[in-house]
Amino acid sequence: MNIILLERVNNLGDLGDEVVVNPGFARNFLIPKGVAVQANKDNRALFEERRAELQASANEKLGEANSRAEKLAEAVITIVVKTGEEGRLYGSVGTQDISEAMVAAGFEVARSEVRMPEGAIRMAGEYDVTIQLHSDVSVDVKVHVVSE
Repeated sequence: MNIILLERVNNLGDLGDEVVVNPGFARNFLIPKGVAVQANKDNRALFEERRAELQASANEKLGEANSRAEKLAEAVITIVVKTGEEGRLYGSVGTQDISEAMVAAGFEVARSEVRMPEGAIRMAGEYDVTIQLHSDVSVDVKVHVVSE
């Protein structure tokens, strides 16, 4: 299915790109979220009329993400958990725990913005966690996991 992207999407394309994706991905995710429209003659003309508006909106979102990244750049989050022998956690620290700790520390971070490619944290220690605020803006935050 051919679609026109209304904003930048990681691993897919930039604003205004016409790309081919699976129909289910387009119908169930991209189009309902307002990220894309189906590529046809009418939508192409409508997109060209709105291009400046969409570009301004994209630049505004990027500016917001950059300002949030500056605030988060020096953040150090401490999470206190119960541990067993040799610093092993009872359970784990995941994206939800990190986002809640950051909100409690006064930062605006959603769970969906926290990236943990190695999976959940299962040992006490110091970790670098990536917060992806925008498709072009990500920042590393220090997370200290300490025992009670």
